[in-house]
Amino acid sequence: MRRSNLCFSVITFLFVVLISCQSENKNQLSGDPKFQQYYIQGEQLYVAHCSNCHQKNGKGLGLLYPPLDTSDYMQNNFEDVLCLIRHGKSGELMVNGKLYNQQMPGVTALTDLEIAQIATYIYNTWSHKKGMVEVKEATSILNQCKKQ
Repeated sequence: MRRSNLCFSVITFLFVVLISCQSENKNQLSGDPKFQQYYIQGEQLYVAHCSNCHQKNGKGLGLLYPPLDTSDYMQNNFEDVLCLIRHGKSGELMVNGKLYNQQMPGVTALTDLEIAQIATYIYNTWSHKKGMVEVKEATSILNQCKKQ
């Protein structure tokens, strides 16, 4: 009997570890339904519009496309990141001490809501834990970057 209890305990422990590993990047999904919706939609939009260059894992592509995971640029330039999603960027960009000079096309067809959803996803995945990016905040930021 003791051996079967030990086996059951080990199996239970492994199951709990497996479940926690699977939800590592989606730890905030257990909360607010609006956050959940933004996060899930943002992930789908990220995969469709951003992951080809920045990769699904957010690690970037060598010195061609910068990482989003553990990115000092993302941490220090939240408003610029939203503007880059909409309007793109050409020229040099320093990320984590490395220089990138590949043009990033903007996705002008994305709505403010969709950009807020992408921002919610990228700022709450990998090494980021910002919380929800509301559409009102995204709209305010996007209206400012149009004027630059």
